[in-house]
Amino acid sequence: MLTIVFASQKGGSGKTTLAAHLAVQAGLAGAGAVALVDTDPQGSLADWWKLRHETMPSLIRSEAAELADDLSRLRDQGHDLVMVDTQPAVTDAISEVVRRADLVVVPCRPSPHDLRAVGATVDIVESWQLPLVFAVNSATRRARITAEAAVALSQHGTVAPETVHHRVDFAASMIAAP
Repeated sequence: MLTIVFASQKGGSGKTTLAAHLAVQAGLAGAGAVALVDTDPQGSLADWWKLRHETMPSLIRSEAAELADDLSRLRDQGHDLVMVDTQPAVTDAISEVVRRADLVVVPCRPSPHDLRAVGATVDIVESWQLPLVFAVNSATRRARITAEAAVALSQHGTVAPETVHHRVDFAASMIAAP
């Protein structure tokens, strides 16, 4: 089972939205049984999931202290891919969640505030010696700052080859049931 954790100390970076959309798309693309794990006390991912008519991907709520057991249970249930949403913070709990990852996705908007905030998350990922990929998210098409952000992030790790551009549809799909 592949476990992908979405982590960033910056709120509003797009962790929840990316995790949800990528999990749905992975299932549609035939990646096997996909599950979402919402570890954010705010519960936005779980709230979105409850609005849906579809049951794929499945979803559970978890906390850092129970995550290892919950992931083991998901593996035993036959899940092939798990995407874990985290709260915007840099804490021991976030470190424990990141520790369980096979890959950490660090969403980052192309803005100075977001770029300054990635360092603490990168430090956590590096402390566990895990692979990470930056996802440039909610970018404006053809804006110079988008390219500059990708270059700046590449100094600290791999940047996903595709940029997620700002689309109202991404946000709207999180509030309306399909």
